[in-house]
Amino acid sequence: MKPALTLHDRTLKLNRFPIRKIETLQAWDAADEYLINHTHDMELDPQRPILILNDSFGALSCWFAERANVTTVTDSFVAKQGCIANLTANQLPNVNIIDCLAELPKNPQLVLIKLPKNNRLLTWQLQQLCHLLPEDCMVIGAAKVKDIHTSTLKLCDKYLGETKTSLAVKKARLVFIKPNASLAKPMPEAKAWDVPEHDIRLSNHANVFSGESLDIGARLLLNHIPQGLKYKDIIDLGCGNGVIGIKAARRNPQAKITCVDESFMAAASCTENAKQNLEAPEQLTAIVTDCLADIEHSSADLVLCNPPFHQQTTITDHIAWQMFCDAKQVLRPKGELIVIGNRQLGYDDKLKRLFGNVEIIAQNDKFIVYQSVK
Repeated sequence: MKPALTLHDRTLKLNRFPIRKIETLQAWDAADEYLINHTHDMELDPQRPILILNDSFGALSCWFAERANVTTVTDSFVAKQGCIANLTANQLPNVNIIDCLAELPKNPQLVLIKLPKNNRLLTWQLQQLCHLLPEDCMVIGAAKVKDIHTSTLKLCDKYLGETKTSLAVKKARLVFIKPNASLAKPMPEAKAWDVPEHDIRLSNHANVFSGESLDIGARLLLNHIPQGLKYKDIIDLGCGNGVIGIKAARRNPQAKITCVDESFMAAASCTENAKQNLEAPEQLTAIVTDCLADIEHSSADLVLCNPPFHQQTTITDHIAWQMFCDAKQVLRPKGELIVIGNRQLGYDDKLKRLFGNVEIIAQNDKFIVYQSVK
């Protein structure tokens, strides 16, 4: 039985995505409910767009799909697929789903923002909106109380307009922003920085993981990327800005490199970085998908992986497990999976259970690099 969101004599059956056999988390939160309750009695123009930003699994998109012309903006392929699946499951009209780098529809009447924890993404989205919104457009943000900091409100004030907050309900709070077009500034360039020890310069769009410096896990993994003619097809799984894939391409110029991420901004950054750092940038292809769902089975010789340990704002290890299972499927016999993980995550048990073997090839005080062979 699907979990159900019931408000105002209406029920939506909503699932997180991808659907797991045993799911203990729901596909909406108290901030979604607060937004729905606050806007329930609003009169909406069916012709003017409603913009919904960062809708985790489509709860808001589903709720408003029949009320107006909805455009959902997300940087997450998984969130997009979850939204589509939940719209279909509830027999609702399609909504327009675009990524964060796409042009926004003009003349919206209402903007609902699930406030992201990443301030760089929030700043990008606020600046986008400031260029676009008419004065009569209402902007309402929402998040858990603990995630709305003074710095969050200052960013809203600085980049979009006067900001006020609501009382807390069920540990969630609303943020009301009055658009002020005079605050509009040129959109910021992607943040760029160097990895001098590897002679790599990286450009990072606003929502790229570790987009302001090289994370320490990747720094260790960069020193342990294998080299050899046997590697014809290499995958950088959870590629972020593509630094691992770029290093693998340089060490294995004979190989085809496929960089995979569920973030549209990550894939865009990865493609740009390949052009800047590789003599033959066509050697590397970046794609957006859910783990390795769209990769042919038994088609890779090496998978390199720096798994995330959260989905949206939820800490979880199921994404790492999905990555490991998908990697086993796409590897050829004798193909290798190399994983970097925090010591406390205990990936060795998972890898040994799945592959029947695991070897530690490097470690430091915080991280371990594991290798398993199919």
